[in-house]
Amino acid sequence: MSELQNEGSNFNVDYSAKQQQEIDGIRKKYLPKEEDKMELLRQMDKSTEKPGAAMAIVLGIVGSLLLGTGMSCIMVWADKLFVLGIIVGVIGIGVASMAYPVYRKMTKKQREKMAEQILALSEEISL
Repeated sequence: MSELQNEGSNFNVDYSAKQQQEIDGIRKKYLPKEEDKMELLRQMDKSTEKPGAAMAIVLGIVGSLLLGTGMSCIMVWADKLFVLGIIVGVIGIGVASMAYPVYRKMTKKQREKMAEQILALSEEISL
C-alpha cells in the first residue's frame, strides 16, 4: 500500500506494485462476479457436446469390455466357449463402433436445440 508522508512542503510516496497486486487479487475474490458474455457463449457451446461425449465414452467402454470378454472366452475356454466368445466379441466391436455416430447425432440435436440462444447471444456480443 502506498504511504504518504508530509515533510514540510515535500511529499514522499512509498508504493509497492507487488503488494498492490496481492490486494487486488484478494479484492477480486469478494467482488460480485461480472457476467462475461463471451465466457457464457463458450460455456453454451461446450454444453452442446457434453451429452454426446458422455454417451460415446459409455459406449466405447462397454464395447471394449464386451470385446475383451469375447477374446477371453476364445483364448481361455476355447473348447467350451469359442462360438460364444466370437459372438460376444463381434457385439463388442459393434457397440464400440457406434460411439462416434452416436456422439455426432446427439451433438447435432443439442446444437439444434441451443442454436436460437447461442445465435442471439452471439448477435448481442458482436454489436
